Amino acid sequence: MELEEILKKMDKIDRELLVLLQERMGLVLRSKKFKETVGDPVREQNFLARIERLNLDLIERSFTRQLLKTIIEESKRLQEEDRLLVAFQGEHGAYGEVAARNLIPSGAYIPCLEFIDVFRGVEEGHFDLGVVPVENSLEGAVTQVNDLLTTTSLKVGGETKVTVNHCLLSTETTDYREIRLVYSHPQALAQCRDFLQRNKLEPRPYYDTAGAAKMLARENPRSAAAIASALCAELYDLEIIKEGIEDGPSNSTRFLLLSREPDSHIGDKTSIIFAVPHEAGKLFGVLKLFAEANINLTRIASIPLRSDPSNYSFFLDFEGSDKDEKVARVLKQMQDLTISMKYLGSYPADTTAS
Repeated sequence: MELEEILKKMDKIDRELLVLLQERMGLVLRSKKFKETVGDPVREQNFLARIERLNLDLIERSFTRQLLKTIIEESKRLQEEDRLLVAFQGEHGAYGEVAARNLIPSGAYIPCLEFIDVFRGVEEGHFDLGVVPVENSLEGAVTQVNDLLTTTSLKVGGETKVTVNHCLLSTETTDYREIRLVYSHPQALAQCRDFLQRNKLEPRPYYDTAGAAKMLARENPRSAAAIASALCAELYDLEIIKEGIEDGPSNSTRFLLLSREPDSHIGDKTSIIFAVPHEAGKLFGVLKLFAEANINLTRIASIPLRSDPSNYSFFLDFEGSDKDEKVARVLKQMQDLTISMKYLGSYPADTTAS
């Protein structure tokens, strides 16, 4: 190898070491939920002794021991900070992490493989909060999240809108003219459908945008690229071939903040889920209550009921809080018109995309 190629490989390894260290620290913070104390001297000594038995001929044992002791001390420091654990779906660099940073600036952001892992983790107390996408300005409702909202006991305590700027990413060794396959989350692939078709690129669904970028950097599959954020290019040492490849000039995703307890602050936006008898005029009767009370609706969506696929659950967001007299009155009137009604929460509305 030439010197330049050697240095590039070293840089790549250094970046991956930092990414792995970030992942380890996330696990350290998660482990605190299962322990009564921060330190465990016996486990630490056993760990150091086990590592020292490795036969690494280029690394002195004294260096290994000092490095790992430093990592252990930093792990303890992080645990003592007592940050809120905020779960999101995907890998580090995902838009879900961007949303989590917007909502909880001082949190510790923990990636999860699936949306259900975020819900269950918060429900079971493994995480303090969760952040999930509920709708996209181009593709509409995120079906899986909306479905989970119908059954969860969690409450909505906030929202944020994240501007989505999709980039086509590749490794440094890839010639963009040879790209044939593009990996990304199905939502991202759908949001870039025109670009993919125009350039004759085959979409390959992946569990997450950032996960696709991470896979591309590690495995470098032949003739492949990924759709993800510019942050992923920086984090995983990828080249940005083209920015802003999403369909349409404005693409944003709305994320919700989930918690086990309702927000104690008075919000200015409320979310509910309800179902009405499958009869003519029943849905109109509910919506009429909001019109007569002069309550502005900001979103209405529907998905089939699991227990009765011929009927639907309706998701309704509207301006105002359950503490407002007219809102409380409408919610009470709805009880006589619906077969089920679920209050998700009142929270501060996000009026700007970021």
